[in-house]
Amino acid sequence: MIRSVFFAASSRSVFSFFGIALFAVIVPLAAQGQDIKVTLLGTGCPPAVMNRFGPSTLVEAGGQKFIFDAGRGALQRLNQVRVPWQGIDAVFLTHLHSDHVVGFPDLWLTGWLVGRPGRDRPLRVRGPTGTQRMMSFLAQAFEYDIRIRLDDDRAPPNGVVILAEDITEGVIYENGGVKITAFEVDHTPVKPAFGFRIDYSGRSVVLSGDTRISENLVQHAQNVDLLIHNVVAPETFQRIGVPPAQTANIISHHTTPEQAGEVFARTTPKLAVYSHVVLPNATEQDLIPPTRKTYSGPVELGEDLMVIEVGEKVEVRRPSKS
Repeated sequence: MIRSVFFAASSRSVFSFFGIALFAVIVPLAAQGQDIKVTLLGTGCPPAVMNRFGPSTLVEAGGQKFIFDAGRGALQRLNQVRVPWQGIDAVFLTHLHSDHVVGFPDLWLTGWLVGRPGRDRPLRVRGPTGTQRMMSFLAQAFEYDIRIRLDDDRAPPNGVVILAEDITEGVIYENGGVKITAFEVDHTPVKPAFGFRIDYSGRSVVLSGDTRISENLVQHAQNVDLLIHNVVAPETFQRIGVPPAQTANIISHHTTPEQAGEVFARTTPKLAVYSHVVLPNATEQDLIPPTRKTYSGPVELGEDLMVIEVGEKVEVRRPSKS
């Protein structure tokens, strides 16, 4: 049966699985020393635009590489930053909204096939309740393709196996000095939805996932080095004529700049960065001045392929425009 052949669940906490080897030129150098390196692969939301791909974040720490969410174009962005898919140790999902997972089949299947070699070991995926079920159905949905690739392309059988696990709040990964903690956030009616905190060698990064103001996030993000937070800009809906009722509903599930400023003021990160920008036509003027009504500290508007090095200092490198 396809589920038993290509899907497995596991609760082990130490792992390292591999995938695609594609190369391009955007960002040189891997994380060095005791730093955490964060790359915003995609900072957008459901609209299919070219400047902001679907939500996805690459975190590198302790010689390990993790992807948080896999929105549209995640594999292309990973290729652009010259990180081979074979080097990805795990995928973590904040929640199962389509814009956060629609790029996963591409990461999984193309990563299995393409490269020298393609992935030849299972891939671990961790996410909220429903993650195991989703992954088992993906294996069934792509059963024909998988069978042909095995028979005709002689793709390695282990490389298409997914080791999926539904997680709960708490420490969900600890290896080589890297600790990843999941905590619930408020993305009602989506329950559970998670944020993640990554700790390594005294450095810390928090990813909010999708949330309105969350007291649990405030607790987990106290004095963090880097806080990456979702944001919604009401003006962006008005500019494209979205009906007020629909606008209000979307805004109620996320965090406005003023509200995010309150979160930043209460958590005092060394740097706050906006990602998962709703809507993707939001400008710095839409987001930063409103944030300043409630927060006076360091804040940046994230963009695709932005790199943040978390070390003694928190330094930002924006992608070349050439």
